[in-house]
This record gives sequence, C-alpha cells and structure tokens, in this order.
Amino acid sequence: MENYTLTPSPKTPRLYFNSESGDFEISGRSIPENSIEFYKPLVEWLDKYIANPAAKTRLTVNLEYFNTSSSKCLVEIFRKLEKLNTKSDVKVLWHYEEEDEDMLESGDDFKKIIKIPIELIVIKGDR
Repeated sequence: MENYTLTPSPKTPRLYFNSESGDFEISGRSIPENSIEFYKPLVEWLDKYIANPAAKTRLTVNLEYFNTSSSKCLVEIFRKLEKLNTKSDVKVLWHYEEEDEDMLESGDDFKKIIKIPIELIVIKGDR
C-alpha cells in the first residue's frame, strides 16, 4: 500500500501517513477553503489502511491552528482510528504549545469524545 503524503501550504497541513510503520502526522495550519474536500482522500486512504494496518499506529497531531470545519474532519479521522483499535495498537499524540490554551482545550475535548488514547504533550518555548 502506498503511503499518503501531502506537502504543507500556508492554509493546509503536512500530512504524512506511513502504512508500513503506522507512523502518521498532521502538522502545521489547517484552514483549507473546503476541509471536507481536502481531507476526503486521506479518509479514503484510511479505509484501505484499516483492512491491513501496522501492528502499532501512532498519529502525531502538531497543529498551530485549525478551523471549525477542520475540527469535524479530525473527528472523522479519529473515528476511523477507533475502528482500527481492535487490529492495531492505536495512540494519538496531541502536541500543543505551552501558552496555547485553545489547542490544549481542543486536545482535551477530543479526549472526551474519542475512544482511543490521546496523550497531550506540551511544547515548551519557541518552535
């Protein structure tokens, strides 16, 4: 299975999804014009990955900002990972800057509604 990668832009995050290692990353800014269209190929890729996942799946989320429509897409990605949790050891690593209470709160909110482990990791100082 091919990996899913996308180079970041000022409005879209870096997407790196390695099907062999199970290392996934979403980083940067997520404010695309149409979040559903932007994330749709990734969601479809995840459907294929679920059929034959790596033993461990780790999603690192390191977003400096995301809009409301991106938030809905993140929930959809997390829901896919919930389905995977019976076949693969799944964990989400949610990174946020020390002063960024909004990103901490977002990570905390996701923890409450998603049934996979989400670890909140503080980034101290400058990036």
